[in-house]
Amino acid sequence: MADTFDFDLFVIGGGSGGVRAARVAAGEHGARVGLAEDDRYGGTCVIRGCVPKKLMVFASEYADMPAEAAAYGWDIKSGPFDWTAFRGKMTDELDRLEGVYRKLLAGSGVETFDLRASIKDPHTVALSDGTTKTAKHILIATGGHPVRPDLPNADLGIVSDDIFHLESLPKSILIIGGGYIACEFACILNGLGVEVTQYYRGAQILRGFDDEARGLVADSMIESGVNLHLGTNIVEMDKAEGGIRVKSTNGSEVVFDQVMFATGRDPSSQNMGLEEVGVALGRKGQIEVNEYSQTGVPSIYAIGDVTDRVNLTPVAIREGMAFVQTVFAGNPTPVDHELIASAVFTQPEMGTVGLSEEEASAQEEVEIYATSFKPMQTAFAGKPDRVLMKLVVSKSSRIVLGCHIVAPNAGELIQMVGIAVKARLTKEQFDATCAVHPTMSEELVTMRTPTRSA
Repeated sequence: MADTFDFDLFVIGGGSGGVRAARVAAGEHGARVGLAEDDRYGGTCVIRGCVPKKLMVFASEYADMPAEAAAYGWDIKSGPFDWTAFRGKMTDELDRLEGVYRKLLAGSGVETFDLRASIKDPHTVALSDGTTKTAKHILIATGGHPVRPDLPNADLGIVSDDIFHLESLPKSILIIGGGYIACEFACILNGLGVEVTQYYRGAQILRGFDDEARGLVADSMIESGVNLHLGTNIVEMDKAEGGIRVKSTNGSEVVFDQVMFATGRDPSSQNMGLEEVGVALGRKGQIEVNEYSQTGVPSIYAIGDVTDRVNLTPVAIREGMAFVQTVFAGNPTPVDHELIASAVFTQPEMGTVGLSEEEASAQEEVEIYATSFKPMQTAFAGKPDRVLMKLVVSKSSRIVLGCHIVAPNAGELIQMVGIAVKARLTKEQFDATCAVHPTMSEELVTMRTPTRSA
């Protein structure tokens, strides 16, 4: 039956999830696979997300190094940041990574089409050059995209995709939003010497994260120079002499060199013919799928941000692997979205896995073990930086339900703790682990007395 189709699998989208599914299906299971991508290979993460953002994080962290080094006896001179030189190197690295993705696909035997694709029927993909391809299975992995608010002159502002292509850094910028993208870029640009103002309409940034952790991040951002305004939103914006005039709900009118909207992302499912063939879309345009990433049309599957489940690159990759196991390995594998560790690359970073104190205490009685202190490295240099180590523990089972870290390299730390939390280890098993001294993270295994119950 498969011979009646051009391909066993056709993937729409060349990001991390789609590429992984395509090359594993082809390379490990011998499937005939086609893949269409109308932009750059690597998707949001490699081209306009995680990778360039993390490179910018690294660049921004050097700003404080000369002053800190002086406290340790080094004479390092501070100088201006060269955006043009950095951007050139960053672009070269992204080009290299895109080449790696293309080579991985070619090496696995995947046939690629640098074209836009849409769905013609449950087994047919229409390409933008007018040709069609048939496939036994179709996998949609088109990701998501940043959205601007419904506001007159919103096109005057930029979104996260645009930040990497700026010819020069602005002297001042207003960032609108309070999610991780808004906060990360506020810290990055502040570190690179831009005068950063941030408006967020909510009472505290990083909604959905642990309250104590996000409070410390907000305090640290303000301490480092970000002009953060909570309970504040934009009312109107227009061109003005010297930049963009912004009127806000707090009554102020300020002219900024640049305005960046970090007010959300929507799934990229538009104009693909999905609903016409019976694929259900949610309110934001997300493709509705079951636990096996299968849509209501049995031959069509979807993974990654276009499904708006857990919008993280490693999750899209795992969804792609589960899809291949289900469809090509004969091993039905539901996607596991439980206890996913994640990091927010603010300064300091925040790492989190499991339930926040608020989520856990709404479900059962919990004990909170938390400590906040000045880490040795920066305290010695006279800096005010504080870190947080926090465990949320079930009173009845003693299982560690959540861990929240605000500290330099919290992303690296939470990866390790994530294993323990995923394994459902108890507080006593944490306590039985010998500390590594002197480190910040030793606090995770030395806190003996609960700070409070909730």
